[in-house]
Amino acid sequence: MKPIYIKYLYLVVGAMTCFSLFSGCNKFLDESNPSNYTIDTYYTKPEHAQAAVDATYPSLREITGSGFGGGAWTMTEFATGLANTDLGQAVDSYYVKDLRNTSENGYGTNYWGNYYTGIANANLAIAKIPGITMDAVTKKRLLGEARFMRAWYYFTLVRLFGNIPLLTEPVLSTTDPNFKPKQAKTEEVYTQIVEDLKQAEAAGLSWTSPEGRASLGAAKSLLANVYLTMAGFPLQKGKEYYTLAAQKAAEVIDSKQFKLFASYEDLHTPAKKNTEEHIFMIQFKTGVIPGNWQELIIPYNKGISAYSAETGGIYANPDFVKTFEANDLRTKEKQFFFTKFTDEKDRTKTVDLGGYFIYKLFDVAAQTTGANSDLNYGLIRYADVLLTYAEAINEVGGPSEKAYEAVNAIRKRATLTPLSGLSANDFREAVWRERWYELCYENKTWFDMVRLRKAFNLSTKKFDDYVGHKFSYGPVLRERELLFPIPSTDILNNTNLVQNPGY
Repeated sequence: MKPIYIKYLYLVVGAMTCFSLFSGCNKFLDESNPSNYTIDTYYTKPEHAQAAVDATYPSLREITGSGFGGGAWTMTEFATGLANTDLGQAVDSYYVKDLRNTSENGYGTNYWGNYYTGIANANLAIAKIPGITMDAVTKKRLLGEARFMRAWYYFTLVRLFGNIPLLTEPVLSTTDPNFKPKQAKTEEVYTQIVEDLKQAEAAGLSWTSPEGRASLGAAKSLLANVYLTMAGFPLQKGKEYYTLAAQKAAEVIDSKQFKLFASYEDLHTPAKKNTEEHIFMIQFKTGVIPGNWQELIIPYNKGISAYSAETGGIYANPDFVKTFEANDLRTKEKQFFFTKFTDEKDRTKTVDLGGYFIYKLFDVAAQTTGANSDLNYGLIRYADVLLTYAEAINEVGGPSEKAYEAVNAIRKRATLTPLSGLSANDFREAVWRERWYELCYENKTWFDMVRLRKAFNLSTKKFDDYVGHKFSYGPVLRERELLFPIPSTDILNNTNLVQNPGY
């Protein structure tokens, strides 16, 4: 584990990664060397502005890192009670899965440290780019990207940890009062998120980005999700914010820039990266920075993969899969899940895997040939926007025709009969179920559980209150599980931080 002070030092030096490649650490201290940069002297050229914004993206990638120790991205999946694991070494997975989590959990530490590094980089870009002489349109666009990235990081952190430090300026010295910051109220963090996303909307971003950068579609989609969350718990802003969520989601829908893939296969086809349904993704490139979660989703030592490590790190709780409607295409073999695969040593033979493994995240080419994945990791897709719209507009005035169109587009692809003639309450739960099914194992479900204070009962197919809900394998959710613990290293190092209740 890193020394305690390192997490806060990230706030000081994190943004320097954008130019650290240009000079060695020793030479950096040599003021007589004109080729060396400091924070005060670096930001002078348009390419420096671009580099500063580029530095805001890598922190996204860090949480997908996976191996025998598990992967931080699985934290919110195990917290739903809908995921299993056979990876005994990944103790952090079991602590979350069995509701015995502690502030020592490395997954939470990964999110906290890397996302605050991303925020530090965004803060530096936002502070320094305005002073660079460059094309005004490009400058505005780059600032919009940086604000989107800051909003993404804060939106994730505030939902995971509740009251968190809110830093919007660079922290450039250990003597800065914000080197050991106090926590802000949750609503203050949301206010900043909304402001950042509004500025991103107005920054001249293109609707889509084939390169995978922040786009107007991503900004509006994220803002719709933010408003939907603010309408529910913990802020409970209600109808006004459901209206805002519906309006933003409608803007994405009405833009006609996005559409559902015709096939679920397209969800995990590298050739479909950053297109159609994929609105925003973490970028990977085979041979350069390959997708690094593939080992974690392979069945444990079944001998089906070109990867040498088959960890069995995460797969579906079968009780959940069995709740899907009988003819739901998503549960058919090699749609969302797979239960059989060919033997790595003889592809004419089939191996029974003994469980429901996550095919929607599975890079077939990498698994069967090169063990080097070209697959991106999806963060926002159009299906989520459609379901956000349907839920939000129903909360405003009941199920409208357009709300039915949105949810039924999801159901049509799943070969299910369309919904019709439902009361507002029945429509609400129908949309919730579609969210649980369509977005499963995409880091969405636990966040829905917390904002709704609801959990899906696998026996009744209804929704229980979050607190008191019993997982199908025994543990019972308590109020403390509405948040994750702030990492103990940060609590110990910064006496201004107060740990979340129950930890």
